[in-house]
Amino acid sequence: MTDWNGFVERLSRADARSLSLEVALLLAAVALAWAVARWFGRDQPRDSVWFGVRTIDGLLFPLLALLLADLSRRGLAGLGHPVLVLRVGVSVFLALAVIRLFARVLHAVFPASTLARLIERTVSWLAWIAAVLWIVGLLPPVLAELDEITLGFGKTSVSVRTIFEGTLSAAVVLTIALWIAATIEKRVLREAVADLSMRKVASNAVRAFLLLIGLLFALSAVGVDLTALSVLGGALGVGLGFGLQKLAANYVSGFVILLERSIRIGDNVKVDTFEGRITDIKTRYTLIRAGNGREAIVPNESIITGRVENLSLADQKFNITTSIVVGGGSDVAQVQAILTGAARAQPRVLAEPAPVAYLTGFVADGLEFTLHFWVRDPEKGRDNLRSAINIALLEGLRAARIDIPYPQRVVRIESMPDGRLSGAVDEARL
Repeated sequence: MTDWNGFVERLSRADARSLSLEVALLLAAVALAWAVARWFGRDQPRDSVWFGVRTIDGLLFPLLALLLADLSRRGLAGLGHPVLVLRVGVSVFLALAVIRLFARVLHAVFPASTLARLIERTVSWLAWIAAVLWIVGLLPPVLAELDEITLGFGKTSVSVRTIFEGTLSAAVVLTIALWIAATIEKRVLREAVADLSMRKVASNAVRAFLLLIGLLFALSAVGVDLTALSVLGGALGVGLGFGLQKLAANYVSGFVILLERSIRIGDNVKVDTFEGRITDIKTRYTLIRAGNGREAIVPNESIITGRVENLSLADQKFNITTSIVVGGGSDVAQVQAILTGAARAQPRVLAEPAPVAYLTGFVADGLEFTLHFWVRDPEKGRDNLRSAINIALLEGLRAARIDIPYPQRVVRIESMPDGRLSGAVDEARL
């Protein structure tokens, strides 16, 4: 508490002019940083790491404020003025910059991840605690105490401070690696690679490579001997050969699917009895979303080794049918015109190939017609489109006075026991 007591004592002895000067410089640094970030972030996307949704949400604002506040602090210290308020401002902006770095990068890479939000909150608490400890002067004693606590790993002893600093260094390096990978995917791959599946392969490969390099740099910075990783690699290979072979097969199958491009993101496929549109191909599984909103998670190995119908491989047009029965005396050409007209009136139905109606059968109640029409967006729903067309053709048939027969059955009684026939006839009349 000596540093904190000294800080309070210096604060109580400081004159109003020095404190006013520091406050003015701090406010000027904040205002200038906000103005610069707002000027350059006018036309930037909302998921930008530098700018964010609002001006103060991005990484640029706390970094500029930190730089300007630190320059002001160093300038006043060089002139012999006591520095109190700017010292607090530097620690606050440093903590805010660390929080913004983790928050914006994790939000850009994993936009809907619960784990990313948990990491963001954890980093926020740790950063603000470290800032408060540094302001009150307790950070050096706490680090010294953590350095005294050691943990033994075989013949090696490692202090808690080393583990904490190593974890922090690894987190920062991996976050920067994720940031670089996301930037490459957004700025380079989206323009250079038009195919969505190949872009997914490239982005996964770049992310894995940068994460590996970042992890090696982080381990080296902590002091871990990288030659010891050969033993870990051997153990990992044995684990993959036994317990993790299914997991490894799914990961390898994911890259094979993306490279072969037998199925691609956006294709409509049928796996077993589940039919839908591929929304994403992960390294371990593939997401297939049906038209009714249900989503299936299919392991990549099942797609490689099993039977999969790709409904989009040869043609991007999808056929939908609906059937109706009309009276036996109806005009066939008129019924066909009403059916095709009801389909053409829907904006989702393709004009080429044109809707077509066939007389597909002579049933007991009349003539059965089947209407065929094609769409390009089955993921928007098929039953809703079929329902709209059925309503339109029902109104058209009623307007044309074309009969839609209902099933009729004639029951003939050939024989009954004596004395019951008259009673049965009377009951039938009632």
